[in-house]
Formats: sequence, C-alpha cells, structure tokens
Amino acid sequence: MKKIFLYTVLLSSIADCSCSSKSEIVATKREPVISDSMAGIISIDTVKLDNITDQISLSGEISNDDNKVVKIFPNASGQVVSVNVSLGDKVAKGQTLAVIKSADVAGNYSDLKTANSDAAIAEKEFKNAEQLYKNGISSEKEFTQAKLGYDKARNAVSKVHTQIAINGGGKTSAGGTYIITSPRSGYIVEKNINAGGFIRNDNSQNLFTISDMQDVWVWANVFETDINKIKLGTAAEVTTLAYPDKIFYGKVNQINSVLDPLSKAMKIKIVLPNVDMMLKPQMFTKIIINDKEDKKALVIPSKALVFDGGKNYVIIYKDNYHVKVKEVDILKTVGEKTYLREGVNPGDLVISKNQLLLYNSLSEE
Repeated sequence: MKKIFLYTVLLSSIADCSCSSKSEIVATKREPVISDSMAGIISIDTVKLDNITDQISLSGEISNDDNKVVKIFPNASGQVVSVNVSLGDKVAKGQTLAVIKSADVAGNYSDLKTANSDAAIAEKEFKNAEQLYKNGISSEKEFTQAKLGYDKARNAVSKVHTQIAINGGGKTSAGGTYIITSPRSGYIVEKNINAGGFIRNDNSQNLFTISDMQDVWVWANVFETDINKIKLGTAAEVTTLAYPDKIFYGKVNQINSVLDPLSKAMKIKIVLPNVDMMLKPQMFTKIIINDKEDKKALVIPSKALVFDGGKNYVIIYKDNYHVKVKEVDILKTVGEKTYLREGVNPGDLVISKNQLLLYNSLSEE
C-alpha cells in the first residue's frame, strides 16, 4: 500500500512539472501585440504634468520697423527728370534715386554769383578805406562803414551757401539739377515720385521711404475679453497667407493703453526678425499667443487621442506585449496639446502615431 502511495505521488509530481514546463513554453512563444514592423511606424510619448496653457488667436498686419525707416522729402520744388529705382529695389547708401530740375536750385546759384560779386566789390572798398584810414586821409567813420559793408556782403554769401547746402549741397549744380541720393542702405518700401512729375513747394508728401527690413513689426488686434491675457515679452507665433506652413517666432514688444474707437480692439506690437526677407509690409497675419496659467494638469499630444462613440481614448504602452486602451476625460485642447482631468498617470506612455491600427484590433478582443 505504501508503494502504491509513493508511486502516485511520483506521478503527480511528474505531471505538475510537465504542466509547468508546458506553461512556460506557451508564455515564451506568445505573440507580441506590436510586431517589429508595427513598432517602426508608431510613435510613443510620455504623459506629463504641466502648467495649463491658454492659447489666444489674433489677426494682424505686418509693417515696417519705424526705428529703422528713413523717409525722404524734397528740399526744393521742380520737375522730375528721372527716377532710377522701383518699389522693392535694394539700394546702397549714396545711390542716386532721382534727378530733379529745380528753378529754386538754379536761383540759389544765381544768388550766389551776385553775392560773390557784391562781396568782391565790398572787399575792395574795405581795403581801400583801411589804407586811407591808416594814412590819415579818411575818417574812422568811413573806415567803419566800409568794414560793415564788407561783413554784410560776406554774410550774404554765407547765407546763399547755406541755402544751397539745405537744397542738396554737392548734389546740386548751377544748371538747377538736384540729385536725390539714398541716406542709408536698405529697400525701397514706398515710392511717390515718377519721371515727368512736378514737385511743389507746398507738397508735404515724402518721395521715398527706405527700410533695412531686418526686423518688421506686426500690429495685432486684441479684443476686451483677451486683454488681461496679454503681457509684455510673451512669445508669439505668426503665420501668413503667403507661407501658411512657416511659423515666425517673436515677442510682444508693446501694448497700447487705449482701444481703437472704431474696432473696439487694443493694438499690440510684435517684433519679428525678417529671415531671408520673406515678410513684407501690408501682409495679413494670424498670431497665436500662449499664456501659461498657474494651474497644472496632465498633458498629452492631441494626436494621441482616439475618438469613438462619443468618448475619447488613448492607448497605453508598457512594452510590445502589454498594450491597453484607456478612456480619458479631456479638460481642454490647445493646439497640439490636450489637457486631461483623468484616465492616465504622469509617466505613462501613450502611442501617438498610427494608434488607430492598434485600437481597432484591441477593441475587437
């Protein structure tokens, strides 16, 4: 009887070992949920706890940096003989922009010729009076009058020279030609002159505007509901219709203190570096400003979400053998980030690319 019992125990032990060995083999041969080929087409992101960001969308328009703009006004009236540049042209400092035939300039040179003649006569009279006064032939009064006449003639010459300098100096000629040159290097961003046109003395409009275009300003409209969310130095992302896939990064540089009476919006200025001169004045822009709140929440990439049956899900990844679907409760979505109330924990890994392929297969199980 004892032998039979030992034999039974031995058979039971062998059976247990056999089952255990079989179980391990099965576990070893278990197929992964994510195959090697699928692993190459998915992306994995980490759930983080971060400050909630509030995104503000604004519209605006690009303008020149007024601190780096030069407006050129006419110094004399006259007729435009030629214009050597066009709107958008790049110009160098001292380059000729236009040539004007001016009666004012010609008159200045005529006045200079007359003044020089009068000065030469006055100088002779002064020297003659000085010699006579030294020899005791003329009185001191006559000498003083001659000296005053000479000083007056010299002042008249100096006055005409000043007028010529104001009207262009070395860029003018006795024939009345006045040459307008560029005071700095940059781009012609405004042109209000054409060959054959006439410039009047009472014309207050500038002829050219030159900007270096290295930096530009974006003036954006902020409505009352968003005013408290705008702060100096806040980062801004700017896109344009011309380059919809290109994001230009700048900062809020100025916040106006008053609202526009017509639009009821407050203007803010964003300064942008103009890389490769892509941005042009008058371009319409869309501005995104991200304002961080003091509150924190779980955040995942928005592209990691799967919407199904009125609910939102994510796929939690542990390893290629352990993947599961979890429902999440969305707090808010801001651009490429989605903030969650619950459903995941900080540090969890979520699949954010091609997760639908896994979701369909996991949902069927």
